[in-house]
Amino acid sequence: MGLTAIAIKKAGDGVLSDGKGLRLEKKGNGGKWIWRYSFAGKRREMGFGTWPTVGLADARNERDRWALILSQGKDPISERNSQKAAIRAELERKDPTLEELASEFFDVYKRSLRKDGASARWMSPLEKHIFPKIGRKPVSTITQRDVRDALKPIWESQHPTAEKAIQRLGKIFQDGRLRGYECDKFTIDAAQSMLGHAQHKTTSIEATPWEYIPELYAWLEGRGASASCLQFMILTLVRAGGCRQARFDEFTADIWTVPAEKMKGRLEEVMDFRVPLSPPALEIIKRRRELGGEWVFPGYRGTPLTDASLSKFLRDNGHEGKPHGFRTSFRTWVQDNDAAPYDVAETILSHKIGGKTERAYARSDLLDRRRPVMLKWARFVLGDKDWSKPMPNETSASSGGLPT
Repeated sequence: MGLTAIAIKKAGDGVLSDGKGLRLEKKGNGGKWIWRYSFAGKRREMGFGTWPTVGLADARNERDRWALILSQGKDPISERNSQKAAIRAELERKDPTLEELASEFFDVYKRSLRKDGASARWMSPLEKHIFPKIGRKPVSTITQRDVRDALKPIWESQHPTAEKAIQRLGKIFQDGRLRGYECDKFTIDAAQSMLGHAQHKTTSIEATPWEYIPELYAWLEGRGASASCLQFMILTLVRAGGCRQARFDEFTADIWTVPAEKMKGRLEEVMDFRVPLSPPALEIIKRRRELGGEWVFPGYRGTPLTDASLSKFLRDNGHEGKPHGFRTSFRTWVQDNDAAPYDVAETILSHKIGGKTERAYARSDLLDRRRPVMLKWARFVLGDKDWSKPMPNETSASSGGLPT
C-alpha cells in the first residue's frame, strides 16, 4: 500500500516505502526522496529532492517520468546528467563569461592582425588587468562600475595600457551584442566616462636630433651587424621590423621591395612597399651579401636581429635616441630645411595620406619623386653639406645598378 501525506507526517524517523522503488528517508521534520531501480544488472539510486519541499505527488510524478525512460532501455541517471549538461551549455552559450566572449571574438578578429595578434600582443592588456578581476563574470552581469573599478588603478599611472584595454573591451562588447549576447558597448563607454580625463602626458619616442645624424652614422661604421642595420635604417627610413628581417631576395637593382607582412598596419590594408636605395644603402647590401646567408642582418644565432638588440646597442654605447626615432630625425630635417613636399616626405615614411576615398584614387607610390629626396638625405647623412652636387655612384644607383 502506498504512502499518504498524513501518514508521512505521523511517521517517525526511518525509511518509508511508497512502492515501485520510491522511498522516503525521513529524519525529524525533513527527509529525502530516493528512487531505487536496476539498470544493466546494477542497483542504482536516484534522488528526487527533499521532503517536504518536494511533496508526495511530485515525487511520484518524477518516479513515473524516469521509469518511462528506463523502459526505453536508457539509464535515468545518465540521461538526467546529460540533460543538465545540455542546459548548462545552453546557458553558457547565451551568457558567456567575459573571458569566453573575448576569446570567441579574438578567434575571428586575429585573422586581420599580424601573426594572429601575437606581434602586438592584442590580448595582453586584458589578460593582465581585466580578466583577473572580472574575466569570470557572465557578460550580462558586468556593469560600468565593474569595468571602472578594474581599470581605475592604472588609469593614470599606465594610461596607454588602460586605453588599449578599454578600446578592446568596446570591440568585444559591440561584437557580443551583434552575436545576440546580453551585453552592450554602452557599458564600456559609460565606464570610460566614469573614469574621466587622465592627467597623462604622452612621451614621444626619443629621437636623435637631425643635426647629429651624420656624426652617429659615421660612428656606426664597421661596428658589426647591429651597427650596419642601424645605418641601413637611417638611410632607408624603414621601420626596424622590415630592416631587421630583410632578405637578399627582396632586392632588385636599386629597389628594395618590403613585403606587406613586414609593413605596419592591418593585413588587409597594407601592401608591398618599394624603397629607392641610395648608393650608400646599396653599398651596405653589397658588403652584407659577401658574408653569405639569406638574412641581410643576422644575429649570433643566424636569425634576424631583435628589436631589443638594436635599442640596447645604442643605449650601451651612450646614445639616447631610439632606432625608431631616426624617422622623426628625417621628418624634422625635411621640415627645417624644406627638403621635400609633404606628400613625398610622408610616403617615404609609408604614412597614409588623405582619406580612404582619396587613397582609392591616388594610388601612386611616388617612387620617382621619392628617389631624389632619398639621395639628398643620403648626402646629408654622409656629412656632405652641399646636397646639390652628385655623390659617388649616384648615377649608377639612379639607373638601377648595384655598386661594384
